[in-house]
Amino acid sequence: MHQVDSMSPQERRASVSLALVFAFRMLGLFMVLPVLATWGQQLQGATPFLIGMAIGAYGLTQAFLQIPFGMLSDRIGRKPVIVFGLLLFAAGGLVAADADSIGQVIAGRVLQGAGAIAAAVMALVADSTREQHRTKAMAMIGMSIGVAFAVAMVAGPVVARMAGLGGVFLSTSALALLGIVLVLLTVPTPRHTQPHRDAGIVRGALWPALTNGQLLRLNYGIACLHAILMATFLAIPLALQQQAGLAKEDHWWVYLAALLLSFFGMVPFIIYAERQRQMKRVMLGAVAVLTLVQPLFWLSQHSLPWLVAAIILFFVGFNLLEATLPSLLSKIAPAGGKGTAMGVYSTSQFAGAALGGMFGGWLFAHFGLGGVFVGCALLALSWLVIGGTMREPPYVTSYRLALSPACLDDAALATRLQAVAGVTEVVIVAEEAAAYLKVDAKILDREALNRVAAPV
Repeated sequence: MHQVDSMSPQERRASVSLALVFAFRMLGLFMVLPVLATWGQQLQGATPFLIGMAIGAYGLTQAFLQIPFGMLSDRIGRKPVIVFGLLLFAAGGLVAADADSIGQVIAGRVLQGAGAIAAAVMALVADSTREQHRTKAMAMIGMSIGVAFAVAMVAGPVVARMAGLGGVFLSTSALALLGIVLVLLTVPTPRHTQPHRDAGIVRGALWPALTNGQLLRLNYGIACLHAILMATFLAIPLALQQQAGLAKEDHWWVYLAALLLSFFGMVPFIIYAERQRQMKRVMLGAVAVLTLVQPLFWLSQHSLPWLVAAIILFFVGFNLLEATLPSLLSKIAPAGGKGTAMGVYSTSQFAGAALGGMFGGWLFAHFGLGGVFVGCALLALSWLVIGGTMREPPYVTSYRLALSPACLDDAALATRLQAVAGVTEVVIVAEEAAAYLKVDAKILDREALNRVAAPV
């Protein structure tokens, strides 16, 4: 009987542990999001612009250090970079927890953002798993991000209610330290560390990633999405408290209800997008929701039921885009360039978060809550226009094929791989003894592919 090859205990432990590390870090970053606009007003020197800067400040250092830290992990190892990044994150939380001024909170958030470990974690996942299980391990990371965001939106107001804003930041430091324990005690140290073009950043693939028009449209989109998120969550907590009359201690139930309902609202669209190959249509529909919900925020801010309904719609659009944009990137990125494209994409995301916080703070200071909502609507509209010029993506996935020395000596290997049904692109990397492919999984002839790549 044929036995399905499953993850080894070592691979499973590494994958689960690293997914938890990623979740703890994202939880720490986003716990502050639903509470800083309301609880931060008590800080010395607080202004709308500075509160907005504090909300998005982590994105500044994340954007600058994401790619360098990933490359550094290729040189000195994954674990040292990850542990150092988590220590920076914990230190930033302690600085912010002890703050009595908004300036000190901003400094703490900037220090938190300096713990830019995403690329190093992804590379360690690749080092710790075999080819056939890597997609499953990466999916665990993706799921951990979504769950962490949802938990953070609910946990932030709950922790703030019990321990104040300082308690929220102390919690983020505790999560970072717990992540360090997991990395050191439960994640096996891989025998070999090498660049993985589908998980890590490769210097030679940077320029193609930066000049690909389709990828640039996605990078603009993710920057807009997180700019809108930061600006909106400068305004939403204030609208709930000051306009709809809901005490800041009770905001948690709004976010819990909105996230649960939005999850069920977005799932059918994700299934439709993948099965019917309508990714572009679904993406543009979600952007349209983000555009239209902003005026709804403005019109409904004095009515708690209508404001909650608008928040649910916002999260339907936001969560749908968070799920579909990485899938689009995976389809569009050239063979052997997915990891680098993802690094540029993440840098764009964090840059958008930093600018969005400042953008929202400036709009609120000059035009009030309505100005924030109008500004976010215009930003989403610009994305809708630019996104509309995208081509329908090819419905392909990335595939890495290990090659034997005999295969590497075959000068015609790339041509023969390209001729296999379902293979659309081939890049052979001799130093990794691997071929990176883009394949259409629906028509891929796996037996033929294995025959071509079999040792002679």
